[in-house]
Amino acid sequence: MMGKRKECQAALFYEFSLEDHVPSGHLLRSIDRFVDLTDIRTHLRAFYSDIGRPSVDPELMIRMLLVGYIMGIRSERRLCEEVHLNLAYRWFCRLDLGDPVPDQSTFSKNRHGRFRESDLLRQLFESVVARCIEEGLVGGDVFAADASIIRADANKQNSTAKEEWDPSSLDPEAVPRAVKEYLDTLDDAAFGAASDVEPKFTSHSDPASQWTGALKGPAFFAYANNYLIDTDNAIIVDVEASRAIRQAEVGATRTMIRRTRDRFGLNPEVLAADQAYGSAGNLNWLLHEEGIQPHIPVFDKSKRMDGSFPNTAFVFNHEANEYVCPGGKRLKKYWRKMTKPRSGISKDGFIRYYARKGDCSSCALKARCTPNQPARKIARHIYEEARDLAREIATTDAYVDAQRRRKKVEMLFAHLKRILKLDRLRLRGPNGAKDEFHLAATAQNLRKLAKLIPQPA
Repeated sequence: MMGKRKECQAALFYEFSLEDHVPSGHLLRSIDRFVDLTDIRTHLRAFYSDIGRPSVDPELMIRMLLVGYIMGIRSERRLCEEVHLNLAYRWFCRLDLGDPVPDQSTFSKNRHGRFRESDLLRQLFESVVARCIEEGLVGGDVFAADASIIRADANKQNSTAKEEWDPSSLDPEAVPRAVKEYLDTLDDAAFGAASDVEPKFTSHSDPASQWTGALKGPAFFAYANNYLIDTDNAIIVDVEASRAIRQAEVGATRTMIRRTRDRFGLNPEVLAADQAYGSAGNLNWLLHEEGIQPHIPVFDKSKRMDGSFPNTAFVFNHEANEYVCPGGKRLKKYWRKMTKPRSGISKDGFIRYYARKGDCSSCALKARCTPNQPARKIARHIYEEARDLAREIATTDAYVDAQRRRKKVEMLFAHLKRILKLDRLRLRGPNGAKDEFHLAATAQNLRKLAKLIPQPA
């Protein structure tokens, strides 16, 4: 028998509880245990006036932002719609059925004001890292560092070639917010001061973004998202935004290592990274200034493609400050006595050692040593000892294990782009990039906590 059509009739009273309608296995229910925002009002009290109309609850805004980054909702307009409709989102944000959802413009107003002035998102990220340490998920022995390129909200059509770009002609009072941030970071080690090389193009809407072709495809404007992780459980212990160039990424890693030590007292024994971090200066800094073993491939351009003897076939004599070639001949920095002592160090940090032309021309090994030049020369970096130690470390089993662990940071970037959908920034300027990277790293750590620590029965 066909059932009767059910008429929808509003009841006079309803007995409804959001708590009963959020499944016990829902991701947000698992994450809610680790979100502690009790100190947020104390932290922001100095940035609110004592008079006037009450503002939107800052804890509500932070919880809504966390929902957006945890669930991969990139638009704040759509986030407000989803929180309005989704019962689990309302429960996580502590909103009852009749409570209104803030307008999306509220987030922009607070982000550019109180949140950045108080560095609130940084504090939120560090509070989650502290919870990970408290739960025993951070070992603190083996760290890994890497960077991923994230597209900026800029395009080439609205850009200027480097020959025509003059930052001194910009009026700081008349330019947009992203351009003001660019002018403020010209001396920042992660942005303007990272390299003297100027990018080929500069965006008008986001000048701090880097024009890059590092992905071996069409070039675009981008920022670099730098992660420092503990490899035990792939917990992100620090995050930093920088220009999408190698020098800035190396500098960001140094900043993160120092900051992690100062904030949490974490002193790793090993740092694993790829070859981009294997420059002589960085290896020396890790070994002799920080006491960290670099499980990093050495960045070395001395490899010879003509099949002749590599630089490693030459033995260095520290006492005489000279090399000895496979044929037993010497290579010296200077073959004549200098009136004024010279260091011999070039601008790139290398010292060149030269063989005598007569020794090479009469040597039976010349065809295998220097077939295309009359005499062989060797370039030795001032931090060559650190490079040699890194090469020795690369022959150990611990190095193989560290490089295997390093893959976890690449998996985090894949999760960031494919699951959380942060493959292109919505916000502009260095501060916009920092805000997005802090929230994304916080969301990834919270998801990791929910995954590794089961809910109590």
